[in-house]
Amino acid sequence: MDMLHLRYFVAVAEELNFSQAARRLHMAASPLSQRIKDLERELDQTLFARTTHHVELTPAGAALLPLARDVLERVNAIPWRLREAVRPQRTTLLIGMPSGVHPALRARVRELEGACTEAYELKRWPGRSTGLAGAVRDGRLALALARLPVADPALGVLGVMRERLGAAVPADRFEGRESVTLDELKQLPYVATAAEAMPACFDEIDARLNSAGLKKRIRLNSSDYAGTSELVSGGLAFSMTMLSPESPMHSYRLDNVKVVPVVDFRPELATGLLFRKDRAESGGDLAELVAAARRIFADELFA
Repeated sequence: MDMLHLRYFVAVAEELNFSQAARRLHMAASPLSQRIKDLERELDQTLFARTTHHVELTPAGAALLPLARDVLERVNAIPWRLREAVRPQRTTLLIGMPSGVHPALRARVRELEGACTEAYELKRWPGRSTGLAGAVRDGRLALALARLPVADPALGVLGVMRERLGAAVPADRFEGRESVTLDELKQLPYVATAAEAMPACFDEIDARLNSAGLKKRIRLNSSDYAGTSELVSGGLAFSMTMLSPESPMHSYRLDNVKVVPVVDFRPELATGLLFRKDRAESGGDLAELVAAARRIFADELFA
């Protein structure tokens, strides 16, 4: 048995869906299924009860899950525990930053940088939310801001900001309008960016739009926000983005694009501060840093 088999097992056990687990692991579903079968054969136990539409843990699988998590947590902790053992008096730590972080939230990151300057040099590291969460879990990042939801039992999550989303629409087709309705948006397709490039909450937004009758889609396979803006500017589609004019996402706006609230649909983008629970506990190497972060980010921001 190797560590990869345990990682594959935990991913499937947490998702209870082979396709979603495969996407999380950046692999195809077929080889993932084969690795799980290899593990079951090696343990001489059936770990999952599979049907056409459902995946459930068997009693053996349920018993293995906490054991596998414990092994993986211990292995993941090796890099930061080793760094803690040999680190100098003042060390450089990284905080992950997704794209489009609101200026008010950036101000709090700067405040945290100043608060911990005697013990740490806190530097920012860019990335997508899923990758940043994984880097915190693996110990490569001390903290990270990430778009929620993030489901990882090893991570602590402190909600730090909620941003209301609005519809980015062609300005000429909605001239003089300060808001729109879902029914009015039906005349345009919704731009759906590649799932791996967007926060998980946009999957829910896509589903809610679909259930409201907005079924036309233009699906982009890249994470290029400018490409989405081109489609909206040309009058071919609409998208959902941060409503606040202070959001850096408005820098991608082109001529003939306006962002307005949708009166009968109020989605929000939530951002959380992530940290490893074991590193934040009393005696953990990041206990003081996380305590300072809890103070500085205590009051959730709204935009």
